[in-house]
Amino acid sequence: MSLTRRELIKATAAALATSARPAAATAAASAAAAGSAAAPPPLKLWYPRPATQWVEALPLGNGRLGAMAWGGGRYERLQLNEDTLYAGRPYDPTPPGALAALPEVRRLLFAGRYAEAEALAEAEMMGRPKKQMPYQPLGDLRLDFLEIAELNGYRRELDLDRALATSTFEARGMQHTRQVFVSAVDQCLVVRLSGDRPRRIGLRIGLDSDHAEATVEADGGDGLLLRGRNGDAFGIEGGLRFAARLRVLPRGGSLRRRGERIEVQGADEVVLLLTAATGFRRYDDIGGDPEAITRARLDAAARKSWDALLDAHVAEHRRLFRRVRIDLGQSPPEIAALPTDARVARFAQGGDPALAALYHQFGRYLLICSSRPGTQPANLQGIWNDLLSPPWESKYTININTQMNYWPAEANALAECVEPLERMVAELAEAGAETARRMYGAPGWVVHHNTDLWRRTAPIDGAKWGLWPTGGAWLLQHLWDRWDYGRDPDYLRRVWPLFRGAAEFFAATLVEDPGTGAMVTAPSISPENEHPHGAALCAGPSMDAQILRDLFGQCIEIARLLGVDADLAARLATLRERLPPHRVGKAGQLQEWQHDWDMEAPELHHRHVSHLYALHPSSQINVRDTPELAAAARRSLEIRGDDATGWGIGWRLNLWARLRDAERAYRVLAMLLSPARTYPNLFDAHPPFQIDGNFGGTAGITEMLLQSWGGSVFLLPALPRAWADGSVRGLRVRGAAGLDLEWAGGQLRQARIASDRGGRYRIEYRGQAIDLELAAGQAATLAWRGRGLVRV
Repeated sequence: MSLTRRELIKATAAALATSARPAAATAAASAAAAGSAAAPPPLKLWYPRPATQWVEALPLGNGRLGAMAWGGGRYERLQLNEDTLYAGRPYDPTPPGALAALPEVRRLLFAGRYAEAEALAEAEMMGRPKKQMPYQPLGDLRLDFLEIAELNGYRRELDLDRALATSTFEARGMQHTRQVFVSAVDQCLVVRLSGDRPRRIGLRIGLDSDHAEATVEADGGDGLLLRGRNGDAFGIEGGLRFAARLRVLPRGGSLRRRGERIEVQGADEVVLLLTAATGFRRYDDIGGDPEAITRARLDAAARKSWDALLDAHVAEHRRLFRRVRIDLGQSPPEIAALPTDARVARFAQGGDPALAALYHQFGRYLLICSSRPGTQPANLQGIWNDLLSPPWESKYTININTQMNYWPAEANALAECVEPLERMVAELAEAGAETARRMYGAPGWVVHHNTDLWRRTAPIDGAKWGLWPTGGAWLLQHLWDRWDYGRDPDYLRRVWPLFRGAAEFFAATLVEDPGTGAMVTAPSISPENEHPHGAALCAGPSMDAQILRDLFGQCIEIARLLGVDADLAARLATLRERLPPHRVGKAGQLQEWQHDWDMEAPELHHRHVSHLYALHPSSQINVRDTPELAAAARRSLEIRGDDATGWGIGWRLNLWARLRDAERAYRVLAMLLSPARTYPNLFDAHPPFQIDGNFGGTAGITEMLLQSWGGSVFLLPALPRAWADGSVRGLRVRGAAGLDLEWAGGQLRQARIASDRGGRYRIEYRGQAIDLELAAGQAATLAWRGRGLVRV
């Protein structure tokens, strides 16, 4: 029996969900991989004092459970998150009047009555409620230490290579050591409190939560149980249960209860284990048992020693983290020895290339900690949030921010970290099929500019922000990248229904612009930017055409590779030719809209650079193949300006790298890696904190060293003078290959490319190219000799 389109999409979501490998299953392989690699140079953030604010605390995570470690001496706080703890419950925000209003909104747009069209869309086409559910904190693990006074010789650090936070200090004649990690293998938070003198560890331990319906009670003789229900939000009642379970394991000394807390006195050492869960099973099922889940995980972890827990955790983390090593040059010892926040404060002065390398690896660390197979994707704050009502609800903004979170994944050898995003796209295709049908009367699926844990796909916030139908199509580019970097035919077959469904939606909903004859999205916006006619709503913004040009082209290619859906591919090829072309405006800029409105737009220096999608992350426009359009994109970037939000600067960094302007890209990186846009713990400052800028920074540094697009691999395309000598190991390129680079004196020394599956590779450096054909498992080494690129 053949499956319907909706059944195929549902089957795809199920296949992606079951493809996630449990972390514990890879522990043995992790240990072998980690043990075989030589130790890299130390990669640590460090500070001479405890954190005094949240953006000074150090992030830990296993993709699902997150913790912010403050490193306090007398009072320690470990702020906790669980990645499925959002407000609300499954809900339906589809606006009932959207389909009836759609023809009139389009008529008003094509008549040039933009403000009227926007007002009608605002009244009839927005989700109800007009907001989505916020990501919320779980609670805090509080440690109040006895007989701790003045701290001497204090040091707090985060070891990126071990994913371990440590604080050390001397107090009252004893040297204290406190270590914290979150294990992906054992699915728990682990804390060890120790010292250099026996029977001197004493503290009171508690759990608390800001949730109104949270309670704490005893859990056996040595534990605590925090349980409760999530909050309501925007008229949607909470319905998700959660639990956190703590066990206290002292060595020596005594343990007793003091109300809702546990007191330990006279111990040699104390180990704390904490597990957490919610009743979330998937976006439409919250029937899980968090108390049973936390008990099973805690009992399993408690059967292991501290050393066994730590060793398994480090091995699994290093399996991913040690795939890439980067050296951008040595910093002088007096600079390298400074605390991390002091180095950020002086980075723009130069002379600290090692900080840029640390920042690059910090981004990889954050992705490993916030997005692993089987977890939720990294949201606006990864998995770290301490507020019940965080900025922008700390959910998924998919008109740039979620996509930027995953920009570094493929090139930086973190393909597994993309699995949660792939699974979310499959679930959005399920939910978005209803939105497509009820809002647009169309087949396929659609999602607008935001979604949340419940995979809601209707437009939110307001028409001038939310009525943008190409969010899902942009997310699909990451699934295309997963194919292009991995070249697994089975993967392509699995995700094809998602691409086909998105293409079918746009094939049904694109309309002819009576003024230009182009096939356009209507209504839509150029994300979050108003044009000079008193509105943001428009027809056929440049970004939409660019995204659909990629989507349709990829669908045509997938259909060819799989030998399926030839009729759809032919239809998409015709539609692709009728999309609005790239246009150059009166100021020499790449136009943001079909009309030449850019120079009259109210915000000339807007944070979004949506119409430059074609330059990056796409490659439709590039300096090699379309130099005139690349010049227009450059002009747009100059007009927009380099200063923006943290993530806005991160996007600009990648754009300047694509334009091969090494020194401009480096100056933009210095803006990002400054106190104005980087908090003391290296979190990105929008402000406030948003994690996308971190990932944009890591991706941008990678783009300066290596690019892979248009059938070519580009070596050192935007290498700045500040990184004259260096190397990078383990990067990935399209065509399923790994690549290592070494350079000195600003010039390539050698590059080694190794193919996983075999294929053809074109390698370009300084305008010269070499074509390689490699078998599966074969490698080739290239070098720069005089003025030529040669194979050695």
